[in-house]
Amino acid sequence: MADVLKLTVPGKAEYVRAVRMTAATVASGCGFDIDQIEDIKVAISEACTNIVLHGGPEPVDYEVVFEVGEDTLSITVEDRGEGYDVEGYVEPVPGEIQEGGGLGIFIIRALMDEVDIRSEVGAGTFICMKKRLLAQAV
Repeated sequence: MADVLKLTVPGKAEYVRAVRMTAATVASGCGFDIDQIEDIKVAISEACTNIVLHGGPEPVDYEVVFEVGEDTLSITVEDRGEGYDVEGYVEPVPGEIQEGGGLGIFIIRALMDEVDIRSEVGAGTFICMKKRLLAQAV
């Protein structure tokens, strides 16, 4: 059975750091190395920052769930904000500045092993990110 830690986070920029630090603590406890922990911290920062910036005109509280499995850390970030059209997402081209963002999702996908994103305009966004714990050489 996996250990689960759930946070309800106010949709304000000042709380993103608290989520980052929680992610680092959980990942460290799982045995991830420093590079993997940094990847996890950046990915969760991007997910949370997207909510703060694009969740709606008023701050939107969101949920962060850490699920510690035997060899995988799953992190779910979910809000009930404005959402967006996932099908209309255009992955940014390196070296080109893109109007309207989209870089955060690109970064999350690059840093995590698995990423599932679901969103509905007017109903919010769900992001599940997974990082597998690779056997460390001793």
